[in-house]
Amino acid sequence: MSAEAAPDPDPDGSESADQAGVRDSYRGNQQRLGQGAQVMGPVGGNVTVINAAALDENVTDLIVPPRLREGPYPAADVHERLRGFVEPPTYARCRKVLDSRVLLLTAGSGTGASTAAFALLAERYGADGITGLDSPDDFSRWRPTERRGYLLQGLSPRAADSLSEVVLTALAEVLLQSGAHLIVTVRAETELPGDTVAWQAVHRPPPPVEVASKRLKIMVEAGELTPGQGADALRHLASADFTGHLRAHSLPQDGVEVAEGLGDLFVVPGKSAASVLDDLQAGSLTAARKALAKSSHQADSLALMAAISLLSEQDRTVIEKFSAILRPRIEERGGPAPVTAEPAERGAHTPRDLLGPSFEKRLETVGARQLPPGFGPAQRYPVQPVVFSGRHRSDALLRCLWLDHEGMGDLLSRTLGEVPHHPGIELAAGRAIGKVLAHATGPDTLRQLHPFATSDKRWRRRLVAYALGEMVQHPALTGAVRDQLRQWSRAAHVPLRCTVAETCAGGYGLARPAVALRLLDSVLGEPDKDLDGRLRTAVSFALSTLLSEDANYGLVLDRLSQWQGTEPGTQRHALAVHFVESVSVDTFPLPRAPGKRRVRLADLLADHPEWALDLVITALDDPATHEAMARGLSVIESDPDSRRRTAFPRFLAALSSAARTNRGVLRFVLRRHRIRTASSAEGFAS
Repeated sequence: MSAEAAPDPDPDGSESADQAGVRDSYRGNQQRLGQGAQVMGPVGGNVTVINAAALDENVTDLIVPPRLREGPYPAADVHERLRGFVEPPTYARCRKVLDSRVLLLTAGSGTGASTAAFALLAERYGADGITGLDSPDDFSRWRPTERRGYLLQGLSPRAADSLSEVVLTALAEVLLQSGAHLIVTVRAETELPGDTVAWQAVHRPPPPVEVASKRLKIMVEAGELTPGQGADALRHLASADFTGHLRAHSLPQDGVEVAEGLGDLFVVPGKSAASVLDDLQAGSLTAARKALAKSSHQADSLALMAAISLLSEQDRTVIEKFSAILRPRIEERGGPAPVTAEPAERGAHTPRDLLGPSFEKRLETVGARQLPPGFGPAQRYPVQPVVFSGRHRSDALLRCLWLDHEGMGDLLSRTLGEVPHHPGIELAAGRAIGKVLAHATGPDTLRQLHPFATSDKRWRRRLVAYALGEMVQHPALTGAVRDQLRQWSRAAHVPLRCTVAETCAGGYGLARPAVALRLLDSVLGEPDKDLDGRLRTAVSFALSTLLSEDANYGLVLDRLSQWQGTEPGTQRHALAVHFVESVSVDTFPLPRAPGKRRVRLADLLADHPEWALDLVITALDDPATHEAMARGLSVIESDPDSRRRTAFPRFLAALSSAARTNRGVLRFVLRRHRIRTASSAEGFAS
């Protein structure tokens, strides 16, 4: 027998006689529970109690790593980017220009200029010596802070106008003194001043055949393919069909995708070299437009294609439901269907298909397929994902539907906002919409996300976070996204501020930790108001995401100390109190709250003692957190493993030295001394 939380009453307030009878039989002795279940009376056999958050809150908290950062790039990230790197024809020229400390690398979109820049800087500073920059408006004011390689991806037009021979000469001198180098990638359409030619180089991509060949050899070295399979894949690559394809598709990523497709020949049953080419070609915008034109009069096919494009890799039941809701709305766009059939002859009978085509047949019609069943993350039931056969076909179809056909973007957005929630759709739809809007233009680009950003449903706010996380991977949109988040962070509407925090709890926050902390500070800026539970959860999630990377601990703990020192009764102070209480008695965030990394007080003292000391002093000085922090320190001291791991005697000595100027610390030290003295006296008396 399973006992679950009682369902909510019907929206219209109706109730069956049976339901009313059961309710009345327990009148006067029932208790209302927020979660879980209460069983009254004897129970025989097994009982399964499902005690979890409401289904609507069962959202995906996956963190998508950013590819564009403002700050140090993790070494593992750089190694992954340079996996299979092939030196472009202009590499020697770029290396020579970089000897002057500054390289302005002009390149077309998708040509691999950023990868070449990473390789050039990694040669000089190693994979862990590269720092990403946000585009300054005036380079004459920027200064390097360390002996590292600095990379700015995507120069803004305003910053380009600020460059000159004088500015770059001064900048090169500053970089020389710091032992640093700077590479700036510049879009081909951005004009640079004529007197900056000495620092310029034009990037030309390596041949995609060479990229594909090297990637296949790496697959063999990594054990992903056997030597025999690798040799077969290289023979296919040298065939006329594949060389012809790569002549027409000349970007490095095209070579990577050919290699991955040839690798699939040996792991996907029934895969052939011809089908690999078909899949590659099906992902183009031209193929997407042809497919949509072919199905323009078939609402069923259009609805199914839209569902798969927007919710790629979701379970077949989710695709079917969304398609079924969308189909009649697409039919309404064309108005009533024209009557073209002649009346049936007297006595003639036209058979009716009462079943319709099967789901598999419908998928085949639009060029999609079902993947083998499996288990999704954090799901206790099997799922069967649905995908298009062609690489990038989902992206291309959704982009055409959303941007090329009037009203389709709004129709898909409204339908998505009304469908029942299924775990995972916020991730799939958010990333898909973000990729589409990265190609949109005009002032309404970000406004299309507003209905989701203002929602009371957390999964819709997470959708916006994933969409914005995709959009900021395009340097041209970074400023617009930052300005929109800044505006939302000051809104009186709590869900909007929750959306900002959810966005910081992802790739956006990891890419721009300092910006994220300023946004979170603004989110908590409402004076003299209680801290909303939704906002506390979202900000805590964002802070835990930032704390998942060690480089951010100083920034985060400094900000928490500032919030701790604000006036009691403010939202910033309330969040700091929540943090201190959580790490002192359990973890931050608390076990059932969303979090990327859960931190304990012992973790802070052991791994980041220099930053933790200030936080502990501030917490002990605050009456709202003194008891919680004192209790947390006592627990660490009383546990031999924690005491040894945190080097507690040394930390206590540093803390005691601050007692004279901090009343809360003095109170803790004196109370600890009295307790230890009393315990020693009792032991001696016995």
